[in-house]
Amino acid sequence: MATVILVRHGRTTANATGLLAGRAAGVNLDQIGREQAALTGERLAAVRLVGVVSSPLERCQQTARLILDRQAGTPCAPLEPDLTECDYGQWQGRMLSDLATEDLWTAVQSQPSAVVFPGGESMAAMQARAVAAIRRHDAAFEAEYGPGAVWVAVSHGDVIKSILADSLGMHLDLFQRINVGPASVSIVHYSASRPSVYATNTDAGDLSWLSNGIHSGDAPVGGGAGQQAP
Repeated sequence: MATVILVRHGRTTANATGLLAGRAAGVNLDQIGREQAALTGERLAAVRLVGVVSSPLERCQQTARLILDRQAGTPCAPLEPDLTECDYGQWQGRMLSDLATEDLWTAVQSQPSAVVFPGGESMAAMQARAVAAIRRHDAAFEAEYGPGAVWVAVSHGDVIKSILADSLGMHLDLFQRINVGPASVSIVHYSASRPSVYATNTDAGDLSWLSNGIHSGDAPVGGGAGQQAP
């Protein structure tokens, strides 16, 4: 199968103030967020991307554009509604400091699989739709461009954490152990037998080795020799 690079959007005005933006319109990258996303674009410039799939929310589209602007080719750039932010319902637009006093906050931290946001969606439903979308796009890119294809999915913190949890074989109740910072890069390669996680939450480092593609096979006993840069 292909290889997906999971990119969280850069920092936003809401992130900077501790506001849970959710799906609210008009939440844009701030100056630091634009710089973060541009740096991620520079890191990815060494990789020939076949696609940059984005959540439809502005902050993700802005991040995707800064990645696309640094590509030598013209990757396809569809929007994917199933990669959008979790529907936090009545929590949307509130300060995280206030939400931390709610009884539900404890469940979000320790048992997210049981959480349904008031007037919104469950965290389990968020994970199910996001993982299905990633696998669907991954299979389509592999079918069109071959097993060495590399593509990007630009999404949101909780969404990416839930995808990584699925890839790592972790129960959703453990996904808060994963950190995904603004404009960070995580890498997952799907194969017929299982996903393989090559990186999580990176914000620096050479990615040119991805130009060689990742080829499926048994996991090397002892760890193997690693990926080689072109």
